[in-house]
Amino acid sequence: MRNRSWTDEATELLRVGEGFRLSDVDAGSHPGYGGDKESGEKDLAEGAEALGELQERLFAVGRVGDAGDSVLLILQAMDTAGKGGIVRHVVGGVDPQGVELAAFKAPTEEERAHDFLWRVEKRLPQPGFIGVFDRSHYEDVLIGKVRALAPADEIERRYDAINEFEARVAASGTRIVKVMLHISPEEQKDRLMERLERPDKHWKYNPGDVDERMLWPQYMAAYQAVFDRTSTAHAPWYVVPADSKWYARLAVQELLLAALEDIDPQWPAADYDVEAEKKRLAAS
Repeated sequence: MRNRSWTDEATELLRVGEGFRLSDVDAGSHPGYGGDKESGEKDLAEGAEALGELQERLFAVGRVGDAGDSVLLILQAMDTAGKGGIVRHVVGGVDPQGVELAAFKAPTEEERAHDFLWRVEKRLPQPGFIGVFDRSHYEDVLIGKVRALAPADEIERRYDAINEFEARVAASGTRIVKVMLHISPEEQKDRLMERLERPDKHWKYNPGDVDERMLWPQYMAAYQAVFDRTSTAHAPWYVVPADSKWYARLAVQELLLAALEDIDPQWPAADYDVEAEKKRLAAS
């Protein structure tokens, strides 16, 4: 389902391609969408119905059919960019029994004893599911690079390991949708200040977020390296301008719709005689 307010395909407009430069992306823009916030919120609600049906079909086939398809949404961003809002307002609109959410924090001692992809592979979605990674294996080449938590040659190895890993995951039937929510430093500052000014948001504030802000140019360079090295045909990156929360949510919804429409899951056929069961039920 392509919403009429989209003037172009989000999958094409937001996709990281050859010659892409993150510095050229206006975090306050709304590429491909001709409406405003009011129409965006209306379109998000309408899109939720289509997304919900496609997800239910996918889940049904995964439960009683023999299909092996799934979707993996990977969300990466600077703090306050809206990952949680995507989970609540986009993914949260579908049946939760068909969703698997993994929020990756700092690795545990056990996880550090294995390769960085070990903990990630264990959280891949089952057939019929939408998996969501709130942060992911990309932390190991973002924070790892900016904070020098690993030597340069190890970071280089990880790029290649990620590409091999994602190629294998995609070949198994998982559509990988990698999204970077691109927020401006000015908008982030406003959102952090709001967290400090509202007692109901104090729990969301982390003093370390200010420390990370001081490294903004380094993080942008690290993201550019990630796009250069790991945006592939089987697992492309999409950069979504995120200063407008409503647009970011609508854009991610469009990307998920495109992935599910590509799978085109169909309701599984009954493996019993429907008419005979109607008669049995009527007589019971």
